[in-house]
Amino acid sequence: MTTLITGGAGFIGLEVVRLLLSRGEKRPLVMSRNPSLKRLGDVADEVEVIRGDLGNFSHVLEAVKKARPQIIYHLGATLSVPSEADPASAMQTNAMGTFHVLEAARMFDVPQVVFASSVGTYGSDIQGDIIGDATIQRPQLFYGMTKVFGEHMGLFYRRKHGLDFRGIRYPSIIGPGVRTPGAVQYTSWVIESCAQGRPYTIWVEPETRVPVMYIKDAALATVKLAQAPRQAIATVNYLVTGVTPTPSAGELADAVRSKISGARIEFQPNVELQRLIQASLRPLDDHKARQEWGWKPRYDLENLVQDFLLELKAHPPVAGDSDLTLAAG
Repeated sequence: MTTLITGGAGFIGLEVVRLLLSRGEKRPLVMSRNPSLKRLGDVADEVEVIRGDLGNFSHVLEAVKKARPQIIYHLGATLSVPSEADPASAMQTNAMGTFHVLEAARMFDVPQVVFASSVGTYGSDIQGDIIGDATIQRPQLFYGMTKVFGEHMGLFYRRKHGLDFRGIRYPSIIGPGVRTPGAVQYTSWVIESCAQGRPYTIWVEPETRVPVMYIKDAALATVKLAQAPRQAIATVNYLVTGVTPTPSAGELADAVRSKISGARIEFQPNVELQRLIQASLRPLDDHKARQEWGWKPRYDLENLVQDFLLELKAHPPVAGDSDLTLAAG
C-alpha cells in the first residue's frame, strides 16, 4: 500500500512515519514545505521526500499524482501561535491546504484521508463539566477555526464524493523535539530541559491539569483510526484522550524528578496564561473512539516520562533546537 503523509517531517507526522515503517510499510512518501534530512534522522533513507507547500494547489496535485496513494495522512499545518501571528498564512496552509488535499484525493481516486484536528476546536465558553464529541465547537484561536473548517470540509467530501474521510482531535501532545511555542508546551519542555541538566520554570500553578497524550500514543491513535473498518466509523471526527487520569503540573514535575536525579523545577505562574488555560480546561470524554474503533492509550505518566528520556537519547534534538522558552503572546 502506498501512503502519503503531509507534514511527515513534523512532530506527529514523523512519529507516524516511524510507526508505519515498524509495521512493514515500504517507502512512504513524506510531503513537507522545508524537509530536513537532519529532522528525518534515522528514517531519511527509508522514505521518499516530496518538497511542497500545502497552500499551493499545484504542489499538492503533483504530490498526489506522483504518489497515487491508498491513504493520505493529512498532518501538515501551521500551529496555534504562528497562526495567531499570521492568520493569512494559516488560512492558506490550514484551510486551503486541507481543501487542496481533499480535492486532489477526489481527482486521483484516493480512497481515504485521515485529518489531524485538535481540542483547539473547542472554546472557553464550554457548557458542562466535560468535553466530548458532541460539545459545541466555538474556537477562540484562529488555528482552531481552521481545524473546524477542515473537519466540516471532510464531512462534505465524505457525503458528496464518498471519500473515506476521518478526523482525530488530539489533546496537548508531549514528546521530544517540540519547538513551536504554545501556552501548554511546558509539558514537554520541562522533561527535555531537565534531561539536558538545565533548570526549568513552569508558568502555571501546580494544581493545573491539562489533558495530555504522549507522541507515540498520538501516532498509534492516528494509524489505528485509519485501519478501522469503514462500517465502524459513525462519528467520523473523533476526540481522543491520552494519560488518564489527567495529571497536574505538580504531578508531572514529581514524575520528572523521580526519573532525573537533581532535576530543578520551579513554578512561577503567569497570571494571564493561567486565566486563559483555566477557562478552557475540562476532562475529555473519548468514549466514541473507544467504542467504534477500540482506542485505548498505552502510556501513563510514569511510562511517558521514562520513554521520553529514552527517545531523547535515541533521537537527540537537531542542533540549534535547544532554546525551550515560551514566546508569550
